[in-house]
Amino acid sequence: QVQLVESGGGLVQTGGSLRLSCAASRRTFRRYNMGWFRQAPGKEREFVGAMSWSGGRTSYADSVKGRFTISRDNAENNVYLQMNSLKPEDTAVYYCAAAEYGLGYTANDYAYWGQGTQVTVSS
Repeated sequence: QVQLVESGGGLVQTGGSLRLSCAASRRTFRRYNMGWFRQAPGKEREFVGAMSWSGGRTSYADSVKGRFTISRDNAENNVYLQMNSLKPEDTAVYYCAAAEYGLGYTANDYAYWGQGTQVTVSS
C-alpha cells in the first residue's frame, strides 16, 4: 500500500501558475503509474493527466493539454503537476493517485489516493 499527500494548492488569478506536489510514502513508488484528477463542486471526478512509472509515457485531458505538465522524481518519491495559464474552470480539488498496472483514464483504474488539495482560480 502507498500513502499519498498532495500540497501546493491555493488561490491564483486567471493566467497564473501553480505547482502541485504529491509525496508518496513507499520506496517502491517508482513502480507505480501516477495520475492526477480533479473534482469541482457538483461534478464528477475527472482525469487530468497521468505518467507511467518510468516517466516515459504521459497523457493529458484535452482541457489541460499544453497548459499542464506532469513530472516525477522517483528518487524523492514525488510527482508534480505544473499548471500554467490557469482558468476559472480549473477550479477544483486536485487529487493524485497511484496504480500498479496500466495508465488509466478513470478513477477506477487507480487504487491509492491522496486527500486532495484545493485550487481556486479567480476571474
